[in-house]
Amino acid sequence: MLEQLEAWILQMDGLSLAIGVGLLSVETIKDLIVRRQPGRRFLETLASLSTQIPYIAGELMFTTATVIAYFAVYELVTPLPIPVTLATLVLALIAADFVYYWEHRLAHQVRLLWVSHAVHHSARVMNTAVAFRFGFLESPWAALIHLPLILIGFHPLAVFAGQVAVLVYQTWIHTELIGKLGPLERLFNTPANHRVHHGCDAKYLDRNYGGILMIWDRLFGTYQAEEETPRYGLARDFTSVNPLKIWFSEYPALFCDLASARSLAEARGYLFNRPGWRPSKTL
Repeated sequence: MLEQLEAWILQMDGLSLAIGVGLLSVETIKDLIVRRQPGRRFLETLASLSTQIPYIAGELMFTTATVIAYFAVYELVTPLPIPVTLATLVLALIAADFVYYWEHRLAHQVRLLWVSHAVHHSARVMNTAVAFRFGFLESPWAALIHLPLILIGFHPLAVFAGQVAVLVYQTWIHTELIGKLGPLERLFNTPANHRVHHGCDAKYLDRNYGGILMIWDRLFGTYQAEEETPRYGLARDFTSVNPLKIWFSEYPALFCDLASARSLAEARGYLFNRPGWRPSKTL
């Protein structure tokens, strides 16, 4: 079972790439035919794909460390290991999807996490290339927040499989090619639900954090159905397609705020409070 699971995890990367290439090809052809700013959209696509350069570099640095840490915790700390069966793999997937909801939500609510996750939200268009638009420090955060699943007793490969499944699933939902899907919208993350998440309109901000399932958003009060077409991108005025600006767009402001902090409490606030937080003024 473990050997089959390991092979399946490796195959999922190829599946994600195949889905991405297929959808992106159709989107590019459509852009050229309808002439909806094809040049601008093409530059946005290249900018999205460029983020794979620092992201993969980060992956190479952190993946080995994550694997070692997960297996060490599982072997040395986990009190009651859970056997790897089909049933427990399904449980691990549901658990990974639940953890992803909080991973994603906190990445929007904690500035230190947001400076990296903002890369994913900086595109002013919605196409499949955005599914591969990552900040280079997202992997360590994902590894850390999934660690409790190892402590609960899930095998590291089961946890990795759940994480991979949640991410691969989201490849197809970064698109405008697919409209609403009826009753499926209530239970699953769909292109319509995820377009809402990428909207910077006030009604769409900080909504629909789920990976595969929408039940977490409904349970915790963050669900919003798609109504009018969202305006995509960051809430602030950011339209650059310069890869370097996209990779590091949030860091200069964070460093400036930290430099202006008048106390450790203010520095902590700038790092761990919501993006946009400012200390209260005292007379």
